Amino acid sequence: MTTNTVQLNHTIVAAHDKMSAAIFLSEILGLPKPFQLGMFAVVQLNGGTSLDFINSEGEINSQHYAFSVTEVEFDEIFARIRERHLPYWADPYRTEPDQINTWDGGRGVYFDDPNGHLLEIITRPYGSGGTSSSNPHPLLRTATDAERMEKP
Repeated sequence: MTTNTVQLNHTIVAAHDKMSAAIFLSEILGLPKPFQLGMFAVVQLNGGTSLDFINSEGEINSQHYAFSVTEVEFDEIFARIRERHLPYWADPYRTEPDQINTWDGGRGVYFDDPNGHLLEIITRPYGSGGTSSSNPHPLLRTATDAERMEKP
């Protein structure tokens, strides 16, 4: 059996102003300042992955970017979100404003970047609390509910 070594290296993020969008992300997440690489403003993440911001004309299609963080990092990032008076939600549908979620025994929150991309910080991966968690992730709850409905 071969070992899988596939890792995401980078992804391109559309922005109306690549450098201001990259600075926003790096400041909110507490990352090093972005650097210019050709036509990109690059935000370097842990593990060698980067988000490469590029200027885009016209409408930008919203994307979702989720970041795993420690409990301490969550507190620091969440404090910066509140300091900037950014709207935030407990859910990706933006129906639970001014709240965080506690899915899977961790914490998570959603917020927008200046270009309308939905950003998320989480302290536990989706489904990591399993079905025995006091507050399993909604995706896991939905699957569990569907499985129960199928059983006679």
